This record gives sequence, structure tokens and C-alpha cells, in this order.
Amino acid sequence: MTVPHQSPYRWPAEWEPQAATWIAWPHNLDTWPNRFENVPACFSKLVRTLAEVQPVHVLVNENCRDSATAHLNGNPNIHLHDVPTNDCWIRDYGPTFVQRVDDRTLVGVDWKYNAWGGKYPPFDLDAAAAETICKTIGCPRNQSSIYCEGGALEGNGARTLLTTERCLLNPRRNPGWSKEMIERELGRQLGVDKIIWLAGDGLEGDDTDGHIDQLARFVNRSTVVVAACSDADDPNAASLAANRRLLQSSTTADGEPIEVYELPIPRPRMIDGVRVPESYCNFLIANGIVIVPTFRHESTDRPAIELLTHLFSDRTVVPLDAFDLIWGLGAFHCASQQQPEAATAVTIGRG
Repeated sequence: MTVPHQSPYRWPAEWEPQAATWIAWPHNLDTWPNRFENVPACFSKLVRTLAEVQPVHVLVNENCRDSATAHLNGNPNIHLHDVPTNDCWIRDYGPTFVQRVDDRTLVGVDWKYNAWGGKYPPFDLDAAAAETICKTIGCPRNQSSIYCEGGALEGNGARTLLTTERCLLNPRRNPGWSKEMIERELGRQLGVDKIIWLAGDGLEGDDTDGHIDQLARFVNRSTVVVAACSDADDPNAASLAANRRLLQSSTTADGEPIEVYELPIPRPRMIDGVRVPESYCNFLIANGIVIVPTFRHESTDRPAIELLTHLFSDRTVVPLDAFDLIWGLGAFHCASQQQPEAATAVTIGRG
């Protein structure tokens, strides 16, 4: 749907130059019941890989500073900040950074946050983190009036946004808000003219009500990869096929047809009787690289890496094992938030 709104902001695409990445160090044992022991090492690999190409700022609680220091010590591109959190999924509660159109200065959008519709209290520390991050780097903060998570939003840097109905129209997030009202707020905050709404049935096992960063991602302004399933008996198959068909019939805000490539999801994997939502769409773009989650499924890991290597021909694709991480129901995109470059440098308070 076209959004009839003029905004002073533009949300840069993830592949545009970045000043830094923000991470929250894992510490909540309930996020990975009985399987937390391997998670800090996974985060260490993620942070150290990012630190090879750009600064990484890591939020740490008092109870996990020693863990973060032990895993990350000695890298001058990694900076720890004493900012308390409830959980590690900073994509969802961290600021969505936009640029002012007139001078490209940075502004942080602070969405209201209630842990995916109140599923996992307490979430007060996470809800306060965006404001703290904006103060840390000295950038203005726009406080939005809607409940929204960063993983629910996918943009092409050119006024086109992908999201899902099941997430943003969920009454546990935005009761009383119509689709048109939410579109106006998204247009105002992100400078988008066109919003493509997927129905939003999330992957089986996903607890976010259908975050877009598990389902469909832009790789350039008019090309999208979508999670796909070739097994007709898989509960995910029908909804993923519907997403593909909708995107194949869509255009960008500039009127360009959207080219769609499929990223097949792995075969079902159960942990303690629960299917984990494994998706290669949860890749993370940083300066010169694309970090791709792998799940020890050779039949789908390799084709996903090959396709993304083809589509990101100007970047190095870095596979990282997310076999243990995904038990927390998220992967590398969920666990990170990019800070785009701005016209003027920002001052970082070192933790």
C-alpha cells in the first residue's frame, strides 16, 4: 500500500556504509533452557567477525561483564557498555537508526516495546535500552507511538518497506490501531512511501508473530530472498509459498518489479519437543561482509551460502554456526542492530 506522507527521514538499507554494530551480551538462562553453555562462544564469534570490519558496541549487565570480557578481551574495535538488559535480542528493542534527508544526521527511532506482545516479562530494561544507546552516541531520539520490533521491519533504502500483518496488527501490540494508522506512523518515522504487507504466518516455532527478518529480506533495491519450503507436508509450506507469490507480483516504491529468489529452510529439527525456526533469511549485513547462519544441515546450508554469495557478489559471505543459538528462537540478525554512517561523526561514551 502507498503511504501518503512526507517524512524528513530516510531509513538506510543495511548494505549501506555502517559506523558500528550494537550487540547485547547473552545472560538470560531462560532464553536457552538447559543449553546456555555454548551461547557465549557463539556470540564471541559473531562479535569478533564484525569487529574485523567495523566497531562493535556490546551492552553488558553486571552479571555478564566478566563473561563478555573473557570472550572479547584484547580487540580494540570492541567496546563494552554497562547497560542492563533483560535479554539479548537487540534488533527488536534497540533504536532503528534513520538519517535526516536534508543533512544525513543520525536519528534513533525508539519503538514502544513489550517483548513480542507481553510474552516474556520482565522487559523494562530492554524497553529503556534504545534511549540509553541514543544518549551514548549523542543522537536525537524519536519516540514512536506504536509497539514495534526491529525484526518486524525490512527496508530497501529507497522508500519501500516489508512487514507482516500478523505482527504489527496484533492486538497485543497495537489494539485499536488500523492498518492505515500504522502505515502513517511507519511512513513518518522511516520515510517509506510503500509498504508491502505479508500475511505474516511465522515459521513454526517462531515466537515473534511472524517477524519479516525470518521470512523475506532485500539484497538490493529490487531483489528479495524469501524463506521457502519444498515439502508440501511441512506446516510452513503454504504460508511461505503465499509470501513468494505476493512478492513476485509486487513492485517497489519506484515501480520496479521485485525479483524473488528462494532460500529453502532446513528440514524440521526439534529440541525438547519444540521445532526451532531455522531460516537463512536471518543473515546480517555489515561493511563488506554478510554473516549467514548455518544449522548443520548440509543439504540446505551449502545452497544458501552459494545463493547469497551469488547475490552479494561484492561482499564476502561468512557462514557462522547457529546450531545452538537458534534454541533461543533467533539468529544473527535478531541479535544485532546496525548503526549507519552519518554526515557527522558521533561521540561514543566508552564503557
